This record gives sequence, structure tokens and C-alpha cells, in this order.
Amino acid sequence: MNVVILSNGLGRFRQIKLSSRSVFALTSLFAVALGGLAFFGGYYYSAVQGSGISRSEVASLHEAMQTEKAGIEKIRRNTEATLKALATQLSHMQARVIYIDGFARRLGELSDLTEDEFDFNSSGLADTLTNHSYKEGPSKVPEILVAMEQLDLHLDQHEVELGVLESMLLNQKLSARIYPQGSPVLSGWLSSYYGRRTDPITGKPAVHLGVDFAGKPGDEIIAVADGVVIWSDDRYGFGKLVEINHGNGYMTRYAHNEENLVTVGEEVEKGQKIALMGDTGRSVGTNLHFEVLKNGERINPAPFIRRTAD
Repeated sequence: MNVVILSNGLGRFRQIKLSSRSVFALTSLFAVALGGLAFFGGYYYSAVQGSGISRSEVASLHEAMQTEKAGIEKIRRNTEATLKALATQLSHMQARVIYIDGFARRLGELSDLTEDEFDFNSSGLADTLTNHSYKEGPSKVPEILVAMEQLDLHLDQHEVELGVLESMLLNQKLSARIYPQGSPVLSGWLSSYYGRRTDPITGKPAVHLGVDFAGKPGDEIIAVADGVVIWSDDRYGFGKLVEINHGNGYMTRYAHNEENLVTVGEEVEKGQKIALMGDTGRSVGTNLHFEVLKNGERINPAPFIRRTAD
């Protein structure tokens, strides 16, 4: 194949001779270049004109998607943290239930209550919550909230029961420790009773408003109930006297002491040593004159002496 090339000047021409293989190669190269141009032109037209979305808009959408993805990840982390906090709170409430159950059962045993009066067994609920694990990934919020609500109701019920039981035990304790009961001496014997008798000093009939315990000088005298000392000094006729206010209208007196071992305002407990037996005041020998007062009136101490703590 001959190719003639014309020159612009002087009408000259130039002839190039090409082989058939060269012609085929040039033709193929031209076809490939033309196809590539057509492809890129179509792509550009489709991107810019066909879809109506520019590259900048595509980049903006991509950036927005990344922002949304980051926001979702943040929400997921916050949700997991919230669930873990709820699970921790639930564990604390469960531990509180177990503690209250054990405490309630001990109180029930101390107060000799039967299971028919109070049911302190909550092992069913506790076992259910124990078997439900919140550690292997965050659980659903509704499940945790329902479990916490059940625990809260359970705790409220136990608090009411424990309040009643505590009141009962407190009354028992007050009865045992504030109510005067028992003997005010550790040794000695009852030598004179409450009521009418012959006065040992005048020899005439008289009313004895207490009881007397004979003993040896220095024998210990003890409080028959908890209380506060309101007198610890000499008093006419009583000699050295200790007077204790036990509350609820009760007071006790311990007279003719050799020595008082407590002071005014001091709190004493049942069985505490408060004085030593003596022969002070209007007395004819070593003894303790013991009185019980109710609302300011002296009453017979004998029933209180015979009564002992259970």
C-alpha cells in the first residue's frame, strides 16, 4: 500500500509505501484509541449529565455517611455502658436481697417466730436472678428493668416485714431490760415484806412501803433494770440512797447503802453493780431497803422480784 503525502509548498508530494501488516497495526491502534475515547466520554457524560450528581456531591454524601456511622458507633458504646451500669446496679440489689433474707431469718430465729408468721425465703427469685447472666454481652434493657422492678418490690416487702419484726423484738427487749424484775442482791435473804408490820425501831404498827434484804456489809447491790440514776446521795431516813428512773413510769430505790457506786445522770444496765450493802440512815442492821415506784406511787416489789427474765 502506497501513501502519498502532499506538501503545502511548491506542489511537492512524498510517497510512503506500507506493508499490509503495518496497515493492519495502524488500523487496530486507531480503533482502540477511538473506543477508549468513546468509553471515557460516555462515563463522563453519565457521571455529570446522566445521573445529575456531581463528584463533589458524591464526596459530600460519602462524608455524611461516615459521620452517621461514627454517631451510630458512639450511641452503641453509650448503650453498652448504660447496660453495664444497670447490670451492676442489679447485682448490688441482688446482694442486698440475699443479705436481708439472711438477716431476717436470724431475727426470726431469735424471736422464735414460725415460718407461718413470716416467710423470709426468697431463694426462688434470688436463684432466678443469679442464673440469669448479664456478663456475656449487654442484655436487653426491658429485661433488666423488669428484674430490677421485681427486686425493688421484694426489698419493699422485706423492709416492711423487718420493721414489724424489729418492733416486736424491741418491745421484748424493753420488757426484759426496762421492766423491773429479779432480785437487787446477789447474796442475802428477804427479811421484811411490803405492807403492815411492827416498826423495828419504835415497836409500833406501821406500813412498810418496800422490802428489806439482810446480808453482810459490803454485799453487792445491783440494778434490776436499765435506767438513769436520778439520785445518789444521803436522804433523810434512807441513809445513802440510789434512785433509778427506768422509764415508762417505773423507778426503783436502793437505801441504807454503805457506799454508792454510781452518780446522778449515769446510765446503768440491768445487773450492774450500783452500791454496797450497809447500815446507814434509819436502820437497825446491815440490810438493803428496796422500793418500786409506778407513776410516783410505791407499790409492792414482790411480784417484780419473783419475775425473772426469760
